[in-house]
Amino acid sequence: MSFASHDSATRISAGHAITAEEIGSGAATAPEDVARYALWLGDDALMLAQRLGWWIARAPELEEDVALANIALDLLGHARFLLTYAGTAWGKTEDDLAYFRDEEEFRSCRLVEQENGDFGQTIARQLIFSYYQYELYRRLVRSTDPTLAAIADKALKEVAYHQDHAGQWILRLGLGTDESRRRVQTGLDVLWPYVDELFHDDELVVSLGDAAVLPSSLRADFDRRIGEILAEAGLDVPEVQGAWGGDRSGRFSEQRGHILAEMQVLARQHPGATW
Repeated sequence: MSFASHDSATRISAGHAITAEEIGSGAATAPEDVARYALWLGDDALMLAQRLGWWIARAPELEEDVALANIALDLLGHARFLLTYAGTAWGKTEDDLAYFRDEEEFRSCRLVEQENGDFGQTIARQLIFSYYQYELYRRLVRSTDPTLAAIADKALKEVAYHQDHAGQWILRLGLGTDESRRRVQTGLDVLWPYVDELFHDDELVVSLGDAAVLPSSLRADFDRRIGEILAEAGLDVPEVQGAWGGDRSGRFSEQRGHILAEMQVLARQHPGATW
């Protein structure tokens, strides 16, 4: 029951010949610490893809149904590569890691697990995460781990569109009606407490050196760029007290279990099923 049917997940880029199938066949095997790092990034993409899939047939216009579905599929492609690579360290497949881990074994950041809310809140989450992810992949292309570098190179092209899409909607909502501005500002206020976690320097990432990207190194460019787009949209950067920080321990996410119950139920009831 592979979740890897999206066409963009079948190759990385013209500049890197590695494929997901080659990763899974052992052509590239991740050291365990690199695998744990890849798992974090893959879990982020997987959870957000699942969240965005909810909008299909619910978005405010048909074109946006298609746009959000395509972004979700891009993220699913990223998750496929990252989970496949992570699985080489433990002899597991992408499906093993997506469907047969329990709630506390996932390491996704809390931001991507938050409820969609209304369309304004979803766009606020997209803005935050796509701006963060773009800065991450822009640096990860220089990873000393060639597989991570290749995955980042492929993903960066798609994330550039994700942040442009979110930016255009932020401007449209922020400069639209009083109600659209209120809703997207409320979305930013609700989600901003989860921003700090994105930039926490976990011991694992520090230990990987140039194979990974130090999250704190992304913060200055993130703050500058997202501050500029919010100012252009007439929106405020939220002031947050009691922000969620700390490492990716897998704790404290009330939403994760609900996401996994929906995502994993078919695979667990009918293990090994194909169609």
